Amino acid sequence: WVSIKYFFVRKVFLVKYSYALVVLPGGFGTLDEMAEVLTLIQTKKIEDFPVVLIGEEYWKKFMEMVDYMIEQRTVDAQDKDLMLVTDDLDLAMSHIQEHAVVKYGLRKVKPKMRWWLGEKS
Repeated sequence: WVSIKYFFVRKVFLVKYSYALVVLPGGFGTLDEMAEVLTLIQTKKIEDFPVVLIGEEYWKKFMEMVDYMIEQRTVDAQDKDLMLVTDDLDLAMSHIQEHAVVKYGLRKVKPKMRWWLGEKS
């Protein structure tokens, strides 16, 4: 694995090479990456990119904050629908299946390695 010197490059890779974001309980870096993806979806820079937050109890206060932002009119009410919050892994997988795998016709293939990303075959 190649070391990525700049964090913003990691976030570019996150969006470029992903079709969904699964967010587990974490800290500031987790919130930063999630907020970046949600902002890109919200501003229509990326579309049909499911975001699944695992851990209903953990994300409860965050979702309350989202409700407060809706109340304060700093985000639209439909922005809450950009995320699925669940503890049910089968539901998470079916959500990703429906909104990414089926939508884009994804299938398993061996990825082509790129030397300039520090990948080895």
